[in-house]
Amino acid sequence: MLVLEKNALTEELEGLIEQYGSDRTALMPILQAIQKKHKYVSDFAQQEIARLLGIHPVEVYSVISFYSFLTSEPKGRNIVRLCQTITCDLAGKANVANAIERELGIKFGETTKDKRITLEYANCLGMCDQGPAMIVNDRVYSHLTPEKAVQILNEVK
Repeated sequence: MLVLEKNALTEELEGLIEQYGSDRTALMPILQAIQKKHKYVSDFAQQEIARLLGIHPVEVYSVISFYSFLTSEPKGRNIVRLCQTITCDLAGKANVANAIERELGIKFGETTKDKRITLEYANCLGMCDQGPAMIVNDRVYSHLTPEKAVQILNEVK
């Protein structure tokens, strides 16, 4: 008789199923939990989530690809997202973005070689009256200047 061993991720997902339930409504909180712990949702995790929830894997991937705060690709330990709305543009976002790229030596959409920081744009952070704004992991920063952004990055590094 063939006995398959469970791996740690499958066990973790089964625990999340116990916590959030096994129907389609549990998909988002499960994805968020995996994203928070692992910084991305691997292909294997997507397949296992689909299997455990009884849905097609493409449904899992479509949710991940729709929401910009979920990803199927490995990222840096720290995610820096700069708001790219027109109000942040008018408040000086371009200068802040240039300073961030210079400080880290990478462009938006890239990750530092040491995997510490990934730079991304966000469509809106809901801080239109306080722009330019960025979020580093779960912490929001507003009224950014190039100098203030570099100071924040130095604290993260």
